[in-house]
Amino acid sequence: MLQALVCFGRKMEPARPNFQLAGAGGTLLGTTAAFIAIGALVGWAAGSVGLGILAGAFIGIPAGIFTVYRRYRGAF
Repeated sequence: MLQALVCFGRKMEPARPNFQLAGAGGTLLGTTAAFIAIGALVGWAAGSVGLGILAGAFIGIPAGIFTVYRRYRGAF
């Protein structure tokens, strides 16, 4: 009876996922690098590797940020 009174009202909180900085940085870097590589290939096929890299970085940075947000959205 005493234990029921002591433990009454306590609720377990759900476990929150950990926000790992190294994992987030790796995800951001990997996604951005993948888009830059794809942009370089498209630019090479179109005749300008430099513009392809620039376009890949322009698209890859927001895509990387979005990927990190989607992966770690429960940690915020």
